[in-house]
Amino acid sequence: MRVVIALGGNAMTAADGSARPDDQRSAIERAMEQVAPIATAGHQVVLTHGNGPQVGNLLVKNELAAAVVPPVPLDWCGAQTQGTIGTLILNALARRGVSRVAALVSRTLVSAADAGFSAPSKPIGRYLPRAEAAVMIDHGQIWQDRGARGWRRVVASPEPRACLDASAALALLDAGYVVTGAGGGGVPVVDDGAGGYRGVEAVIDKDLTAALLAITLDAEALIIATDVEAAMLGWGTPAARALGRVDVAELRRHAASGAFAGGSMGPKVEAACRFAEQGRGFAAITSLEHIGDALAATSGTIVSRSKE
Repeated sequence: MRVVIALGGNAMTAADGSARPDDQRSAIERAMEQVAPIATAGHQVVLTHGNGPQVGNLLVKNELAAAVVPPVPLDWCGAQTQGTIGTLILNALARRGVSRVAALVSRTLVSAADAGFSAPSKPIGRYLPRAEAAVMIDHGQIWQDRGARGWRRVVASPEPRACLDASAALALLDAGYVVTGAGGGGVPVVDDGAGGYRGVEAVIDKDLTAALLAITLDAEALIIATDVEAAMLGWGTPAARALGRVDVAELRRHAASGAFAGGSMGPKVEAACRFAEQGRGFAAITSLEHIGDALAATSGTIVSRSKE
């Protein structure tokens, strides 16, 4: 089976969210304990991953050094973290007998006309006092006053339109490689009008890109790994219940009723629906520890185009 596995941020950091180098190495080692058996079972595997904590570290370095060297743009940060995390995944899988692994620094096309660029609203990085934020504003960044907590940077979060390097991922899969790609939603680029592309200051939702990549690669399964075993209705209430097998129409009805938080489970539910409604296969939302079971459709929220 060809499967795309989207690893959440919890697979990239310590349990408390710490992202020191040792924390990241340990977290990825634990994640690959779950991924390796899927690869060694003969499945074609593509891994995507979050990169929020890693990019956050780079943004802090940008801020601390802004008076000395210009901050690097977000597309550069995304490319750097794809390379770093990809290398850690390569090393961790090799220790588990999976030696044919490739880390692909890959781009995601967005539209320069996306509404997000005219009204950026995605908050990233840490809060800063006004004087420190002013230094970054002088470098062309957009920051907003968030009251008592301070100022925070905002960027566009445009819709992913195409995974530009999917053909490279497909060639590697056909050659027998496990592939990492589209990390952090992919390096955001727009058409430069001259036959090429240019990077932009944006953050693309990683789960929506994972769905697009899975569709582009004709995958048979999209597994979205997060920190809960399944999508929940009534989260945080005594009536909470896990969703098991569900079709796209039912899941979209729950989403429309506000059942899923916009900044966490909401994008995962949307990504699962987008993939499943294509009819190529099924999507699953589950915890990292249960991705193998989810691939067998025995654990997690299993999303199909229609009721079976």
